[in-house]
Amino acid sequence: MSFPEVVLASRNKKKSEEIRALLAPHGVVVRSVAEFEEMGDVVEDGTTFAENAAKKASETATTLKRWAIGEDSGLRVDALKGAPGVYSARYSGPNATDDANNAKLIEDLQGVPTEKRGAEYVCHVAVSDPDGNIRLRIEATCRGRIGTEPRGTNGFGYDPYFIIPEYHATFGELSPLVKQVLSHRARAFRRLIPQLVKVLTEAATT
Repeated sequence: MSFPEVVLASRNKKKSEEIRALLAPHGVVVRSVAEFEEMGDVVEDGTTFAENAAKKASETATTLKRWAIGEDSGLRVDALKGAPGVYSARYSGPNATDDANNAKLIEDLQGVPTEKRGAEYVCHVAVSDPDGNIRLRIEATCRGRIGTEPRGTNGFGYDPYFIIPEYHATFGELSPLVKQVLSHRARAFRRLIPQLVKVLTEAATT
C-alpha cells in the first residue's frame, strides 16, 4: 500500500531534508512546498508555534488539495524571557540571515553568565488533510545552553551556539545522525510518525 504524498509547508532546504530523512524509512514521501509554483508564502502571524504550524499546514493543504505538514520551531532563551520565540527566523529584522540572528542573540546575552544561558529549542508540528482540517498536533523540546562562540558547521539557524551539555558539543558539531536522535524536531517527529502512518493508512484505504 502506498500512502498519499505529503507536502511540507517549508521552503527551508535543510529543514526539508531533515524531515524527509525522518519520514522516508516509514514509506512517507515528503515534497517541499517549494516544488509547487501555485503556492504562495503563508503569513506567519501567529503568537505561538502551534498557531503558525496549523496555519501553514491548513493553507498549504487547501491550496494544493493534498495532505500537508506545517512545522514551526524556534529558540526560547531563559534569560531573554523566552525570546526570540516565534520570531526566531526573523530575530534580526525582516531580511534576517542565520549569521545576523546569531549576532543579535550573542549581543543580547552579553554579560549573562554561563549558568544563566539556559535555552530550549521548540518544535510544533501540525498535519492537515486536503480539506484543511488539522488532524494531528505534536510539540517537543530539547534543552541546552547558549555558548559564546560558534562551534561546528553542521545544522543551521542557532545550531553552532546551542550546546547540549551532556555531549559538551553544539548541534553544529554533532553529526546529523546524533541530531536525528536528540533534536526537538526529531523528538516531535518520533511521536508524530505512528499517528501519521495511521491517518495516512486510513486515507489510502477509504
